[in-house]
Amino acid sequence: MSARFDTLLALLHARHSCRAFLASELPRTTIEEIVATAGRVPSWCNAQPWHVTVANKTETDRFRAGLEAQAQSADTASDIPFPASYTGVHKARRADCGWQLYDAVGIAKGDRAASARQMMQNFSLFGAPHVALVTCPKELGAYGILDCGAFVTAFTLAAQARGIASIPQAAVAGFSPFVRDFFGVPDERDVLCVISFGLEDKSHPANSFRTRRADLAEIMEWKEQ
Repeated sequence: MSARFDTLLALLHARHSCRAFLASELPRTTIEEIVATAGRVPSWCNAQPWHVTVANKTETDRFRAGLEAQAQSADTASDIPFPASYTGVHKARRADCGWQLYDAVGIAKGDRAASARQMMQNFSLFGAPHVALVTCPKELGAYGILDCGAFVTAFTLAAQARGIASIPQAAVAGFSPFVRDFFGVPDERDVLCVISFGLEDKSHPANSFRTRRADLAEIMEWKEQ
C-alpha cells in the first residue's frame, strides 16, 4: 500500500461519531481550513451546492439552548423527508449501533426514560463547542443532496486529520423551521443536517465503542465474463 492510502485508511478507522465533547473552543483558522479542505470533494457539474454556517462557542451555546427547548415542546418538521422505515439489514445495523451506545453508557434494555434522556443529547449537540449547518439549494434535488453528503464526509475526515472529533446530525434537521429562522437560511435552500464538532471527551463512556462495519461481500458485487 502507498503511504497516502495508509493515511486515508488510518483516518477512516480513527473517525467516529463523537457523542461527548470538551468545551474548548477551536481557532477560527483551523475551522476554516477544515471547511476549505472539505470543499475539494467532487460535485455534480461542479455545482458545489453546499453552504456551511459555522457558529463559535457563544453562538453554539445559544443555538443549543433554543434547540433543546424546541425538542421538548415542538413537533418535528424537516425540509427533507426522513426515511419512512428501516427494514431488513438496515434495521439490524441501526439497532446494533443503538445497543452498542446503550451498553456503553449503562442503559438497560427497556429503560425508556434513560433512552429518552440519551436521545435528547442529540439536541444538546453532545456538548460540542461548535456546530456547522449544511444547506443545499432546493432546485438541485437529490443530486445536490448527494453532493452535500460527500462534503459532510470530507469535513469529518479533514477534522479527524486535525485531531478534531465530529458527529453529523440529521436529527437536528427535524426542527428545520427553527434552524432556518435561527441561522437566517433563505427559503430556496433546504436544511440538511448539522455537524457538531470539537475536541473529544475521551473519558466519556459514550465514546468508548465503535460501530461495526459490513463485510466487503455485503456491500460489493463483482461481475465479469
